[in-house]
Amino acid sequence: MPKGYLLLALHAHLPYVRHPEDEHFLEEKWFYEAVTECYIPLLQVMEGLVRDKVDFRLTISLSPPLLSMFTDDLLQKRYRRYLDRLIELAEREIERTRHQPEFHPLAHMYRDLFGRVRDYYYRWHGNLVEAFRQLQNTGKVEIITSAATHGYLPLLGLHEEAVRAQIAVAVSTYTRFFGRPPAGIWLPECGYFPGNDWILKEYGIRYFFTDTHGILYASTRPRYGVYAPLCCPSGVAAFGRDTETSKQVWSADEGYPGDFDYREFYRDIGYDLDYDYIRPYIHPSGLRVHTGIKYYRITGKTNWKKPYNPAAAREKAATHAGNFMFNREKQIEWLARFMDRPPVIVSPYDAELFGHWWFEGPQWLDFLCRKIHYDQDTVKMITPSEYLNMYPRNQVAVPCQSSWGYKGYHEVWLEGSNDWIYRHLHKAAERMIELAATYPAAEGLLRRALNQAARELLLAQSSDWAFIMKTGTMVNYARRRTKEHIWNVHKIYEDIKNNRLDPEWLALIESKNNIFPDIDYRVYAPQPAAYSMR
Repeated sequence: MPKGYLLLALHAHLPYVRHPEDEHFLEEKWFYEAVTECYIPLLQVMEGLVRDKVDFRLTISLSPPLLSMFTDDLLQKRYRRYLDRLIELAEREIERTRHQPEFHPLAHMYRDLFGRVRDYYYRWHGNLVEAFRQLQNTGKVEIITSAATHGYLPLLGLHEEAVRAQIAVAVSTYTRFFGRPPAGIWLPECGYFPGNDWILKEYGIRYFFTDTHGILYASTRPRYGVYAPLCCPSGVAAFGRDTETSKQVWSADEGYPGDFDYREFYRDIGYDLDYDYIRPYIHPSGLRVHTGIKYYRITGKTNWKKPYNPAAAREKAATHAGNFMFNREKQIEWLARFMDRPPVIVSPYDAELFGHWWFEGPQWLDFLCRKIHYDQDTVKMITPSEYLNMYPRNQVAVPCQSSWGYKGYHEVWLEGSNDWIYRHLHKAAERMIELAATYPAAEGLLRRALNQAARELLLAQSSDWAFIMKTGTMVNYARRRTKEHIWNVHKIYEDIKNNRLDPEWLALIESKNNIFPDIDYRVYAPQPAAYSMR
C-alpha cells in the first residue's frame, strides 16, 4: 500500500482551425506542429510503457475541437504533406551540414524523429483518436473531455443554456469517439463558477479540476487542503492543483524546462538560415516560420547559444525525473502524518508543454513513470476515477470561482483587449436560445440552419480568441474568427425570421465550419434551472 498518490493530468487542446479555402493557411500549422512534436511523442511514450509492463497512470483531456481535427479528412491529408516536406527538409539539412560536425548528427536526429512520427501516423491510418482509445482500454490512461469549444464558462453563464450546451455537446462528442461517456472534465482554463457543477452532474460528470485557491477558499475550509478532493453539494468532486509540482515544471525561472542543457525553442532554422535556401519550406508568402528543426540549447539568458547535445539533455531529463519523484516521496511522507487517508498530489499541465515547448518533456515523463514503478514504493500513480472509487466519501464544500490564469480569476479573458466580445456573445446566445424555443421540431433546411447556428455560436465562444487578444499574438486572426462566427449566427437568425434562408450560403459555411456533425440545436432549448434554486 503506497503512502500517497500522484495524479498527473495533461490537458490537450487546440482551437478549431480548419480552412479549406486556403491550402497554406498559417494557423493550421498549430495543429501540425502539435501532432508532430507533442501528441505522437506522448502516444509513443505511453505505448512503450504499456509494452514494458510499467504500472503507470495518466489522465489526459482531449478537447472536442482536437478530436474533431484528429479525424478530419482534409487536415489528415494536409498533415501528411506537411510531414513529407519536413522530412525532405531534414534530408537536405543532412547534406548541408555534412562539414559541420556540431550540427550534422542533429540533422540525422531530426530526419529519424520525423520518420518515426510519419511511420506512427501511417500505422494508425491518421486516426490518433483510435490510438488514444486503445490506450484507455488498457486501464493505464484515463481520457476525459473539456467543454465543446473550450468556452470560458464563468463568463458565459449569463445564460445557463450556453453553459449547458458547451457541456452537452462535449459529452456527446466524447461518447461518439470513445463509445462511452467521460468520467471527468477539464473545465477550460480550470475556470469554475459555483453552481456549474450541477450541470456537470446532469451530464454524468464525476469530477473536474480547479486551481489551488478554488479549493483553499471554498465555502468550508478544506480539512486536507488540496491533497484530497472536495465533494460539491451536487456530488461532483473537485480536485485542486498542487502548487509545488506546478512550480517545478511551469515556473519560467525555476521549472525544469528552463535548464540550460535543454533545447532552445526560439532558435529555429526557419529564421537562422539563408532566405533563398529555406524559402521552399516556410510559408508561400515568404514569411519565415518555425520549421521544428532547432540546433541550439538554451545555454543561458543571453542570445549566445551553444549547439544542442541530445545525450546531455536526455541525462538531464532523467535527473529531473528523479528529482521530481524524490520530492513527491518526501512531500507525501510529510502529508501522510496528518491525514486519515493517503494524500493525492494533483499535477495538471498543458499537454503541449511536453514536446513542443519542452522538447525533452516526453522523455522526462517516460523516465518519471519508470522510476516511480521501479525505484520506490512510497508513491503510486493514480487516476481521479480510481481515487474516487477507493475513497468515495469526501468533505462537502463549494469551491470558490477561480481559474488557473494570471491572478487566478477571470482577468486574462476579460480585460481591455477582449472585453468587447462578451456583449456580442451574450446577444448571440440569447438569439440561439430564442430560436431553439421557437422551433422545437424543425426539419429540412430549417433544421440545418439551426444546427449551423449552434456550431457558429460554440466556435465564437472559444476561450482561445480572448486569450490570443490578451497575449498579443495573431490578434487579427482571433478578432476575425470571433466576428465571423457571431455574424453567421445573426445572419442565420435574421434569415430564419424573414423566411429567406439561402441554401448555397448555408452549404458553404456548413462545409467550412463543419465541427460537430451530429449536433442538435435543441441543446439550447430553455430548461428548468439546473442549480439556481438549490
